[in-house]
Amino acid sequence: MGMTNRYFTTHSGVDRSDASQRRLFLQAAAVGLGALAMSRSGFAAETIDLPFSGGSGQRRLVTGFDGFYGPMILQRTRPPLLETPWSVYDKGVFTPVDQFFVRWHWANIPTTMDPHKHKVRISGHVDRELEFTVFDLMNKFRHVELAAVNQCSGNSRGFFQPRVPGGEWGNGAMGNARWVGVRFKDVLDAAGVKAGALYVQTEGSERPVVPTAPNLLKSLPIDVARNGDVMIAWEMNGLALPLENGFPFRLVVPGWYATYWTKMLQHVRVLTKPDDNFWMNPAYRIPDNWPHANMTPGEKGVKTVPINRMVPRSFVTNLNDGARVAAGRPELVRGIAFGGDTGVRAVDVSTDGGKTWLPAQLGRDYGKYSFRQWSTHLKFAKGEQTVLVRCTNSDGLQQPMTPNWNPGGFMRNVVETTHLMAV
Repeated sequence: MGMTNRYFTTHSGVDRSDASQRRLFLQAAAVGLGALAMSRSGFAAETIDLPFSGGSGQRRLVTGFDGFYGPMILQRTRPPLLETPWSVYDKGVFTPVDQFFVRWHWANIPTTMDPHKHKVRISGHVDRELEFTVFDLMNKFRHVELAAVNQCSGNSRGFFQPRVPGGEWGNGAMGNARWVGVRFKDVLDAAGVKAGALYVQTEGSERPVVPTAPNLLKSLPIDVARNGDVMIAWEMNGLALPLENGFPFRLVVPGWYATYWTKMLQHVRVLTKPDDNFWMNPAYRIPDNWPHANMTPGEKGVKTVPINRMVPRSFVTNLNDGARVAAGRPELVRGIAFGGDTGVRAVDVSTDGGKTWLPAQLGRDYGKYSFRQWSTHLKFAKGEQTVLVRCTNSDGLQQPMTPNWNPGGFMRNVVETTHLMAV
């Protein structure tokens, strides 16, 4: 084991004599040697209701998707959109791999993937074009580990009012994992990024079913791509990535929304000018007023920019909306928070609609990009009660008291309210 700090671990050496890293990867990844398969049938299901207004939140809770996943909220089967059930977030800081949310844009996804053959190619404004398999990455570069939240840009879109088109997620299009891989910077440096590089474009293996539709291409500013935290990862929470989460490797962009976390990474292009492909413009744009991403429904002429950094959020996880609690005695209230593109400074709770706030106790810090648990004890008088929870991140940014709105349904991070009945 190499050096450590509070944010990441580096594995300075790879045991090439017995290929232990390779064996661990393959044993975790596949029943046979080298390939995974995806099945979208044969799972059990029941019906649940997400708490959207208007009674439009009925979804199937499925078990056995791909023969691997535990209970998941099924948003769509082709391409697969699976949401993490809310009860999972109360079980710990790290989201189980078999209940980690799944999001794809196009339906044409490889149903098998051989890690010995799949390669990522580095090209564009570089000194030399290079290609790597996952085993090349394991053997040629220093390994790093980093805890980071992966959150869909449209997480919580189902709560937007007025409603907007797109995947109607509840709050479960997010997950936290310990990611293991190599620094993106090291891979780019191996190719020799030339002076004048401005952006790094990434492309995965998913394809549209209509040949004229655009492949999914996303671009990061060069300073973000080479900041030392962005990774090419092959492992999450001690397991190889499932096929649905990008096997054999994916991009991990800590602090940025999941649209940039390219799965089944296939091609990296270093660019000398801004990327104007469809998935950067007009798709995935927000009003140019970060961190609010807010506009008025119907407003015209709003300047927009590509969605980018995440903003702070916090939730109650051990009490569902409408739960009954005992009046007059201390009640444990706990949850999770994350700071967005930086760490959690504080979590506060309110039982009087936000007039006054009380500090919660913060749990272990796994790094500035990770979920962090919080807890407190509250006493409630009899009757209907509310608990509001608010995160302040390390830069001093707080969650807002009023929800934002934009036509993409992006970046919701309003202070959450949990309604209780004290008896």
